[in-house]
Amino acid sequence: MDAISLAQLTLFAGTLALAILSPGPGIIACAQAAMSRGRERAMPFALGLAFGASLWGLLALFGLSVLFRLVPQLLVLMKIAGGVYLLWVAWKMWRHAADPLPDLAAVQGGPGFLSGMALNLSNPKPALFYGAVLLSIFPGLHGFAGPALIYLVSLTCELVFYVLVTLLMSTGPMRRRYFGAKTWIDRIAAGLIGALGVTLILRH
Repeated sequence: MDAISLAQLTLFAGTLALAILSPGPGIIACAQAAMSRGRERAMPFALGLAFGASLWGLLALFGLSVLFRLVPQLLVLMKIAGGVYLLWVAWKMWRHAADPLPDLAAVQGGPGFLSGMALNLSNPKPALFYGAVLLSIFPGLHGFAGPALIYLVSLTCELVFYVLVTLLMSTGPMRRRYFGAKTWIDRIAAGLIGALGVTLILRH
């Protein structure tokens, strides 16, 4: 196994946690889903968000961030495609902001695991973040066991964060506030996600 110290893993987990705390489209959508659909129905979406985010770390371990630097046009194309997808998500959220909430007992569909994974995979910028962090904390990384351990730490951090957000935002007080201002909360969320999509497209 590669020589990875506990101090390195702790630094990696702490750096990742600080990055996750910076609100992006994933956290905005996760909070909105938890408030509108409740814990049980929002949890698969949250798990998909966590898994999708962690995949960028896995891809960075396999050199995707290096590929982006070697072929910057690929990163530009992925940013544009991701930005368009975020705009589509924002448009759907805005369009349905004024819709009345359905009876939760009758809800069957809605965003699930794959939708969450797709949302966080729409933004390729985390691949560059992961790549930079991995190179700075684990400069001599090689083999299989070391990267596998690092990915497990990454996945655990993402899961803990998104699960906690879902649990917090699906509590009774949070959901009551949401029910009282659903239209405006959904439109604010749509506006933020849309702005992030536009930013992703323009900053390439």
